[in-house]
Amino acid sequence: MIAIIKYNGGNVNSVQNVLNRLGAESVITDDFERIKNADKVIFPGVGEASSTMKILKEKGLDQLIPTLKQPVLGICLGMQLMCKNNEEGNTVGMGIFDLNVKKFPAKDIVPHMGWNTISNFKSNLFSGIEESSDVYFVHSFYCELSKNTTSVCNYILPFSASLQKDNFYAMQFHPEKSWKIGSQLLENFLIL
Repeated sequence: MIAIIKYNGGNVNSVQNVLNRLGAESVITDDFERIKNADKVIFPGVGEASSTMKILKEKGLDQLIPTLKQPVLGICLGMQLMCKNNEEGNTVGMGIFDLNVKKFPAKDIVPHMGWNTISNFKSNLFSGIEESSDVYFVHSFYCELSKNTTSVCNYILPFSASLQKDNFYAMQFHPEKSWKIGSQLLENFLIL
């Protein structure tokens, strides 16, 4: 069973629809026991960092998520909230990744929205995916490059398109909107 974390954020239904197409059983939940006992956990996100973190704190999910032992996948805002700090609303994140999330410099079009290339794969999540594949992004804030970076995208500057630390995986892009590449990434996550 895959637990998709429920916290009044957007995109949870899109993620569940892709999992359904892949034949994976999933539930959208904020129940601690269901999340702790799930085979895998997905923490999707569309929204604003500080208000989302407030909801996570109210539900105690900010304390639960970092303690999970099964594979956990953060998507977009989910990835950013797994980091230490976020310039959006001066938000303190969960600190799973010791990284800062910064606003793109306003010298180009922000948000970064649409298809862009990712490369420099360093995770088994990218098994069977061609280097320099295109995936779908929608974001105005980015994660710095670090030792946890498992793929890189370049928009205004190079940034972490994905991260991994222990059982925690994260993607700045939206696999649920990235067609065959995104489906393959989610399928790879399901067999971890």
